[in-house]
Amino acid sequence: MRSVSFGPGFESWRDQARKLMAQGVPPEEVDWTDAAQGESLFQPPEEASIPTGTPAEEQSWRVPSAFVNLARMAWAHVDPRRPAVLYRLLWRLTRGGEPYLLHVPTDAGVRLAEDWRKAVARDIHKMHSFVRFRLVGTDGESGREQFVAWFEPPSRCVRLAVPFFVKRFAGMDWSILTPDECAHWDGETLHFTPGLPKDQVPGEDNLDALWRTYYRSIFNPARLKVAAMRNEMPLKYWKNLPEARLIPELIAESQPRMETMLETPGREAAPVPRNAYIHQLLKRHDEVFAETIPASSDLAALSLEELHKAAACCRACPLWEQATRTVNGEGPENARVMVVGEQPGDQEDLCGKPFTGPAGQVLRNAMVMAGLEPSDVYLTNAMKHFKWIPGAGRRRKHATPAKEEVRQCRPWVLAELARVRPAVLVLLGNTAAASLLGREVKVTQERGLVQAPELAERVILTYHPSHLLRLPEGPAQERAMAEFMADLTLASEA
Repeated sequence: MRSVSFGPGFESWRDQARKLMAQGVPPEEVDWTDAAQGESLFQPPEEASIPTGTPAEEQSWRVPSAFVNLARMAWAHVDPRRPAVLYRLLWRLTRGGEPYLLHVPTDAGVRLAEDWRKAVARDIHKMHSFVRFRLVGTDGESGREQFVAWFEPPSRCVRLAVPFFVKRFAGMDWSILTPDECAHWDGETLHFTPGLPKDQVPGEDNLDALWRTYYRSIFNPARLKVAAMRNEMPLKYWKNLPEARLIPELIAESQPRMETMLETPGREAAPVPRNAYIHQLLKRHDEVFAETIPASSDLAALSLEELHKAAACCRACPLWEQATRTVNGEGPENARVMVVGEQPGDQEDLCGKPFTGPAGQVLRNAMVMAGLEPSDVYLTNAMKHFKWIPGAGRRRKHATPAKEEVRQCRPWVLAELARVRPAVLVLLGNTAAASLLGREVKVTQERGLVQAPELAERVILTYHPSHLLRLPEGPAQERAMAEFMADLTLASEA
């Protein structure tokens, strides 16, 4: 049995594990000893040194990056079993013939390490949420204000959590003090010192009073859910939060305050946030409409008929030159569901209506099967003109619109969205998603519900039906079609 001592940092265990692996020492022959806790039960009088392996020996095994990331997070946990458990996992991955071990969530060792990782991740999140800085003074030479915060994380997650504070408070000089380790930032460098007891932490200052004022101002009695609040802000953190002392008082006052709010005459409903967001976006695109509508016009205030007439005159990008006509959206102005595709196709360009070609038939049939009546849905595209290149014979071949073309056409679909105001927005494919979400999107990675409350109550991203038509017959097409149907069913249920 070899007794191996390790320090508090992950690097200490990692260096010892490297040496053991290089020497081929199996897990059952290692007794891990925490240097801060004293001697191990099995430790011999003198600890055996572990020579570093030769380059050839070290090259005979490789450590997956996924394990390094897992081990670094799990190491911050306080469970004393972690050095032995992590070394056994490392041995099995590299020398035990189990290279895919981390993909077996039912394995006891993997499950334990993953539980540690999740617990530490929660602690990091809580630290980001509940650290409160206090002003303690000003540096005499630089004139920079000095801030200090006290926090008691359940795990040793300080080094994992502080990069967030460095990025967010780069212009401040601050220290985060904890019982295990303290982090200090001077505007240029980050360094760490041993932990401190709480009695060495500065007391309350004016910032605490500001926190309480802010918390009282944002507290909404109509949305009070005590159980959910305690789940997100556990009681163990309350003692270090300046606003926590207000919580019992605000809870007690919530019911009378809510009744007063309901009884107050003349209250008007607040404007829908997503409509305000869309109006702001439209104002940024005023240059698109310089030759289309008067500068004083509010595009979102136009009726759909007026909007479609205006779009037919748009010359913001060159796509209108080769298109037969402008293809606007179609459907009820008060539709609960709005579906946005990429652009008109060959048949849509000829008849002037969206989703009338082969891909449109796939969509309409799928909507009926999912419980959506096509005539009750507002159908439109992110692009209003057909972009094409010559194909074989007279056939016009679809061409993907460029980013700038998508940007120039974006105000038209935004104006449709502002007018229809659907409860459910379905985005078909990458171009529709990029237009309305304002970023590049890969459907295969983000398919399903998308967090975009500024656009609609529920936003669903799914495949464009033309993608389904291009897939070869077989399991891949069947799977994609099933996912497409599931997304439309989700829209129907909403």
